[in-house]
Amino acid sequence: MALVYQKELNPQTSFAIWKIEETAEELLGKLQLSRSEKAFVERLNKGKRTLNWLGTRVLLRTMLDTPGYIDCPSDENGKPYLVNFPHHISLSHSFDYAACMLSTQHEVGIDMELIKPKIEVIAHKFMQTGELAQLHDSHYREQLYVCWCAKEAVYKLQGKKGVSFKDHIWIQPFTYNPLGGHTTVQLNGPYQQAVYRVYYERFGEFMLGYVIG
Repeated sequence: MALVYQKELNPQTSFAIWKIEETAEELLGKLQLSRSEKAFVERLNKGKRTLNWLGTRVLLRTMLDTPGYIDCPSDENGKPYLVNFPHHISLSHSFDYAACMLSTQHEVGIDMELIKPKIEVIAHKFMQTGELAQLHDSHYREQLYVCWCAKEAVYKLQGKKGVSFKDHIWIQPFTYNPLGGHTTVQLNGPYQQAVYRVYYERFGEFMLGYVIG
């Protein structure tokens, strides 16, 4: 497994990306898992899902830089959290890459997606008509991925089910910058109303979106 990108956002918050190159057995050799975690891994389909799950946990261990057991369950909404460390966390994976964001002070959210044409077909499922109308023709596909990653990052940060990308998370107008930038995201969900600045950047053929609460 190779660390391919790491970024410190402030003294308390950072994220990193790893390329998953090991087999599942090699990844398992780098981890300490509880009985329930081992059973969970056994229930996965032995393909990409297994590698992605193990990859995010190996990256988490690397970022925390500890030889001890890391207790990282998910709550009733599916949001991962750390029992024996003070950090807030967010995890993402896409194809052969795993991403992890940590903060000792703030809730965080991160999403990583491979840029593919199909997003243009499904854009209406996660974007309001007004949101789509404010996008420019140039870099249209990349803008859609900025919007998706931004909404996903905010969704992960707030951590509750029943929040709709289309109906509860809205992207304010922004000018896309191929070198990276930010957009303002308004959350009007059933549990929380807030405005967030979400940052985005290209990583090869992938788009990253990340937010600090």
